[in-house]
Amino acid sequence: MPENHLISKDLHLVLKSPPPWQLSGEGIILIFKFKKNWVENFGLLPKHLEGKFKGGLGYVMLVNYEKTPVGPYHELLIIPGKFRKIKKQAITKIYVDTEVSTQNGRNNWGIPKETLPFTWEKELGKDIIQIKSGDQVIFSTEITHSGLPFPVTTSLLPISLCQIWNKVKYYTKPSGYGWGKLAKIKSLDLDPTFFPDIRDIKPLLAMKISPFHIKFPEPTYGDEPF
Repeated sequence: MPENHLISKDLHLVLKSPPPWQLSGEGIILIFKFKKNWVENFGLLPKHLEGKFKGGLGYVMLVNYEKTPVGPYHELLIIPGKFRKIKKQAITKIYVDTEVSTQNGRNNWGIPKETLPFTWEKELGKDIIQIKSGDQVIFSTEITHSGLPFPVTTSLLPISLCQIWNKVKYYTKPSGYGWGKLAKIKSLDLDPTFFPDIRDIKPLLAMKISPFHIKFPEPTYGDEPF
């Protein structure tokens, strides 16, 4: 697995911002129906989720958070689907470009964030996004969007997470809403050692959501069986 060389040596200096969080910005959602074999073999799952995939819709999200309790940041994540007998979703790989987001994401909700630099260029009807590790581009995409806007809410695309971090189980159900337009992937390249290789998998649906507002509440903790 790739090493993250950008972790701060002075984590005690990172701003701590407890939940709940109110966030707003814009983002791109790619909706998939991943096959079990692909998730198990190419999903870069953590050990505690291996062999636990239970299906459901999968999401890849690229997010430009413009307002958060810890300032603006960018994000790339994958939710392959549902896991375990309880059939909760899990974020299994996620990158952001500020250390304060990484540390709060881990501590507040057990989200396994890693810190890498992003570039996000916006043109009329187009987003061009790139993520690097050192001099190496590990994810790059160009996505277009057009058409009439339509409302999107988490009641249509529900997310109910169970994350494990440092042997603690966090249960979180974010809620939000926004305005979407249909989107299309014009180009996509990535390094499969850093992010699951979705290059040959066609999404069921792609949307650009702008603007959106989302709330990450305080999590609950439990001992439900894996």
